[in-house]
Amino acid sequence: MHKESPIRVLAVAALVCVACSIVVSAAAVGLRPIQQANKRRDKQRYILQAAGFDTIEIENDLDAHFETIEGRVVDLTSGQFVDQLTPDQLDANQLEATPIPTEADIAGLGQIAELRPVYLVRQNERLQRLILPVEGKGLWSTMHGFVALGPDLTTIKSFCIYDHAETPGLGGEVSSAQWLALWDDKTALNDEGQPIIEVLKGAVDPESPGADHQVDGISGATLTVRGVTNLFHFWLGEQGYGPLLANLRKGGDHVEGI
Repeated sequence: MHKESPIRVLAVAALVCVACSIVVSAAAVGLRPIQQANKRRDKQRYILQAAGFDTIEIENDLDAHFETIEGRVVDLTSGQFVDQLTPDQLDANQLEATPIPTEADIAGLGQIAELRPVYLVRQNERLQRLILPVEGKGLWSTMHGFVALGPDLTTIKSFCIYDHAETPGLGGEVSSAQWLALWDDKTALNDEGQPIIEVLKGAVDPESPGADHQVDGISGATLTVRGVTNLFHFWLGEQGYGPLLANLRKGGDHVEGI
């Protein structure tokens, strides 16, 4: 066969493609455990930050610090904890999700799993923070984060968005430390347990009667920050953690299963 024949060229190209695909597949399989471990550690890091740990302190011994966090699984429908599962088991089980009624789907999720992980921080056996995983649609992406409520289950102690694909410099500012710090000590719910927290289009007027439950908007990111408001109202409402929060308020720190 001639060295430059079309068949020879195609054969060489096919062999190169096969060899490359084998190498890439092997690398993907080999690196998967490392990627999963890194993803797990990143999640632990964000949960610890929501719990109030110092970032530098966390890095010194991530696993030891995370052992102080109590992970539980909650049934969103009943608002009760499920003792048979841990958050790690829940992730592994890949539970089926059920559709959310269109009129109730203000976070734009489409569907939701009835079992969700939550994380509790205690001091002297008393609840200090309840950390709730949340997600919701922004302009271009689904934003993922954690909300930490104080012992009154009404005040936001910290909020973070750790994963999104919003426009850098505009909606992407929802993950900036400066903007997220504005959420600290804001009131998330009213006396009836209804979500009232909201992001404004402009800046909050400190003299406004609603300033305690309002957060400054981000210029040029109206739809993204509206998605953040919707995220809070969904997850702190009846479709989300509302039943859990109601049960905790009724039973204090002694709700069934806690």
